[in-house]
Amino acid sequence: MALILTFLGKGGTGKTTVAIAAAKRFASQGNRVLLVGQDSSPAFSLLVGATVTCDPIEIGANFKAVQLESSVLLQRSWQQVKDLEAEYLRTPFFKEVYGEELGVLPGMDSALALNALREYDASNQYDVIVYDGRGDKDTLRMLGIPEILSWYIRRFRGVLAESELGKALSPFVQPVTSTVFNTGWSLDNVGGKPAEQATDLLERGKQSVGDPNRVIAYLVTTGDRPGVETSRYLWGSAQQAGLTVGGLICNLTPVTDEVVEQFAPLPVTSIPQMEGNDWQPLMDALPDFKKPAGVPQPIEVDRVNSQVKLFLPGFDKKQVKLTQYGPEVTIEAGDQRRNISLPAELKGKAVKGAKFQQQFLIISF
Repeated sequence: MALILTFLGKGGTGKTTVAIAAAKRFASQGNRVLLVGQDSSPAFSLLVGATVTCDPIEIGANFKAVQLESSVLLQRSWQQVKDLEAEYLRTPFFKEVYGEELGVLPGMDSALALNALREYDASNQYDVIVYDGRGDKDTLRMLGIPEILSWYIRRFRGVLAESELGKALSPFVQPVTSTVFNTGWSLDNVGGKPAEQATDLLERGKQSVGDPNRVIAYLVTTGDRPGVETSRYLWGSAQQAGLTVGGLICNLTPVTDEVVEQFAPLPVTSIPQMEGNDWQPLMDALPDFKKPAGVPQPIEVDRVNSQVKLFLPGFDKKQVKLTQYGPEVTIEAGDQRRNISLPAELKGKAVKGAKFQQQFLIISF
């Protein structure tokens, strides 16, 4: 399993330059590194200093790079869908539709990129994967896909099973699925083995995103007010996606007391401008990405005091909305919504109160 590192910030703050420098430094330390670029334009190759393709190419010792192309990823993923269809359906019907025909619909890029990261991680060929994505809400939504999809599956499966329609259909589900599929599924196991595999995959994805030793992000800013405010907003939004932010990197600008105060308790690092093609000073100035110190986790559960604490920097209590439907609690902050699945000790208990204190939303049950 690899460490997956990404960078968040306003456009034009130098996130790609920082990502390349981070990849180079990890490689110089003996780690097997893959730099993954989301930008399909020639700019990425120009910054890397080599022609990067949709398959990983060697850039240097321990260092490979790949440039994601959604149309290629869609074609490859479609073949995987057809293989699954052929395995589980008695009469496959996707076999006459070819990946080369398919167009990329809005929103597909994120799902395809996430699947590519998953496959590169599962290959066990890399110790570190540096993902140079858009670095905005799209990146956060991409990393939040496992949690969001698992919630949809969990919620709607439960609703269907308890509904009058579900109870009426239950006796017929297994014989019908036995006719269409290679095996019969009951209503309690809608989707059968493929659904179980997908659910397990989503659960592992959620655990990875929530583990700072597996997936971590760093904020990048140039110190101007729009850049600083964007970084603060993305910091809070990252917590809603369950993603740990390890620190702030001030690119081309010194660290001021005001910035340190605004981003406390994050460690703040200043990096210099790169001179020519000399990456070494930039590499030397970067923080230790593997050891973020004193960084609050997005969510903490205090079972003794029956509390859940969510770290939501960049927001105030007026921007946070708390609702409870059934066994889960929903938190809205900014443009992000997160459903908190409560532990067994708190499940079924009603929210007694909530307060916003020192950037934490503290929910009592």
